[in-house]
This record gives sequence, C-alpha cells and structure tokens, in this order.
Amino acid sequence: WRRRLSSSPLSSPRGQNGAQLRANPPTLNRWRSPSPSAPAPTPTSSSRPRYRHLLCSMLGIKIKIQHPSRSELLNAYMQKTIASPGRGILAMDESNATCGKRLASIGLENTEANRQAYRTLLVSAPGLGQYISGAILFEETLYQSTTDGKKMVDVLIEQKIAPGIKVDKAYSGQHSEWPISSRSEGSCLGSGSIRCHCSSTSPSLPLFHHYRINEYNSFHYAHATSRKQPRLLFSFCLQDNGLVPIVEPEILLDGEHGIDRTFEVAQKVWAEVFFYLAENNVMFEGILLKPSMVTPGAECKERATPEQVAEYTLKLLHRRIPPAVPGIMFLSGGQSEVEATLNLNAMNQSPNPWHVSFSYARALQNTCLKTWGGRPENVKAAQDVLLIRAKANSLAQLGKYSAEGEAAEAKEGMYVKNYSY
Repeated sequence: WRRRLSSSPLSSPRGQNGAQLRANPPTLNRWRSPSPSAPAPTPTSSSRPRYRHLLCSMLGIKIKIQHPSRSELLNAYMQKTIASPGRGILAMDESNATCGKRLASIGLENTEANRQAYRTLLVSAPGLGQYISGAILFEETLYQSTTDGKKMVDVLIEQKIAPGIKVDKAYSGQHSEWPISSRSEGSCLGSGSIRCHCSSTSPSLPLFHHYRINEYNSFHYAHATSRKQPRLLFSFCLQDNGLVPIVEPEILLDGEHGIDRTFEVAQKVWAEVFFYLAENNVMFEGILLKPSMVTPGAECKERATPEQVAEYTLKLLHRRIPPAVPGIMFLSGGQSEVEATLNLNAMNQSPNPWHVSFSYARALQNTCLKTWGGRPENVKAAQDVLLIRAKANSLAQLGKYSAEGEAAEAKEGMYVKNYSY
C-alpha cells in the first residue's frame, strides 16, 4: 500500500490532495481509527460479529484466538457451545398446532396459557444446562415470558443454553417437478422469514436458526434439486449475518423398506444437500446438520439393532459429511425414548470427526409431558423426568449410556404414520 501510494500522483507535493492524503492515510480496517489518538467508531447494533461476541460473553464463553478468521470464530463458537462434549439440543419448536396435539393427549386445551405453562416447565428445569447446549424455539416462545414474568430466552441463557428459532412454518405438500408419489417429497413453508430474522435487531435475536429443507420417504425418492438449491441459499444468508444454520434433511420412517433402502436414499439426499451448500458458499465450519438416523421403515418386519443402526449411519456420515462440520445433531423421528438413546450411544463407542449428538423433541419430552398432565403439583416430578432423559442422552453422546433400570413407558414407540409438523 505504501509503495502504491509513493508512486501515485497524489503523493507528490504538487498533487491536489497529496498533503491531506499523507496526513490522514486510508485504513484497511473500517473498525480501526486512522490515528492512535482518535477513538474507533462504534459498530451499529445490527452488527452480527459484535452481537456474537456479546452473546458469547453472556454464555460465559472465552474464545482464545488473537486474530480469528470467520471460519475459526464460528468453529470455536460451535465447539464451546452447541457442540460441546456431553450436551445436545432440546427441540421445543413445535408449532402452536402441533403443540395443541401434544396438549390434547393429556386432556388440555390449546391455549396460550397452557403452552406457556408447559414451555416454562421445560426451560426452567434446574440444571438442564448441564446436558443441553441449545434449545430450538418456536417464534411465539422467542418473545414469550415464563409464568413468573421472566423472558424464556433469558432463562435459557442463564443456564448456558443457546437459544435458537425454527423458521419453517409447516409441511406444505408442494412437490418437485417430477413427483413419484403423493408423499415422496415436499417442503416446508416460511423459509422467506429467515431474512426477517437476520435483519432483526431485537435483544431476543437467537444464536442459531433451524429450518427443514425437504422431507423424503425412503421408499420413494424424488429428484428435487430445483427446490433444494434456493432453500440452501438461506444457510449463506444466516452465516452472512453471524448466525448458525441447522440444516435438516429429514428422511421419514414411513414404509416397509429395509435399512439398505434407507441408506441408498440417504446417500443421494445428503450428496445433493452438501453439493448445493458448497455451491452457495456456505462455510461447513459454521453449520449444524440435523439428519435422521439410518433405520428400517417403521412397518418393516426386520428390526435393526443399535449396532446395525450405528454401522450404517456412521458409514453414511464418513461418505457424505465433511469433517469440517462441527456437529451432527440427530433427530429421533418417532423412535422410542430408549431406542433413540441406545442408537446414539452405539454411534459414540469410538471417536468421530464430528460431535455426534442429539436434537430430540418427543424423545426428551414424551414421558415428561405425561408426568406433568397439566397439573401444577406435578411440575417438579415432570422436570425430574426431563432431567433423567437429558442425562441419559448426555451419557449416550459420551458413549457411556446403559439402558438398565429404564421404565417401560420410555420404551414405547412414538411413530405416527404420515406425521406432519
């Protein structure tokens, strides 16, 4: 820069602005002041990098990199928070309609007060942050307060749990250009709201965003590149605003197919997902993947053992997932609470290049919800059950889980045919 300046006509005393340019040389960093005595300009509240450091300090995170690049900062942040050892994600991002179905199962009406009471039970469980690193919220929950009047986001941050938000609304049933069956492939509405959340300057702005790309049936596979590509562009939009996208290419359990068919379809789906992530300049160090495990169809007569599920799933991960991805947060997808935990435990019996963990909803909440039953006197007992399940999956992430002493209720399957979110 100095050499270029010295050879420039402006560097000459005869140059029209030479003296002014030499007195106040331009700076390559817009956040540095031209002279040591002048104070640096303060970034705006919408600056995502500064906001990320603020939230890291709120969560008690210290990133010891002197001059971090964008990828180093994202990777360090992920390893210190969501992808930290022995911790996973609590998915409590059910839409109001889906939450209503859960409440109806215990005889409660789908009212805001009942939803608030149940979500308060979840986020305020004492010691939850020991096993849970992140919580995916529905948009209503992001701005909702607990029954004690405290913001739910603040309650999560106090427990060192990173708050996130689901931005897709519901399954749309819209198919690709070449549909194979009525349920073969579809997408979720609401991805356009991602830009709105990125531009938000609210203090409740989440640390990460979760969205579902497409849903597939393992028995029927539809080539849907025309629909996936624009949706995966949203991952770049999120990262460009300093946020962490959770990409969910879910493969449904519906069908009578075996585990080999699931593996075959998953290879095609994951290959396309990461191809278009790379095409859209998404940094793999700054995303989380939330896939389903490689299991047989729910109606298949030949059931797979946890060791078989782990073998197929890890083989798929090694073939398709770059080691740069910091975390693989599996969804339960209708498995029983114990089954989902056993499968996760089997995958962590040997070291993996990624943080292989969980992002469970029903597999963490099912017994908790039934224990609560909508009665205030059962809140403590329900929170204890939630902590038991969270601890079990924490041990599974470390490969130290044992199913001895598990209740029969935790072994009940939760598969629902043609389940919609």
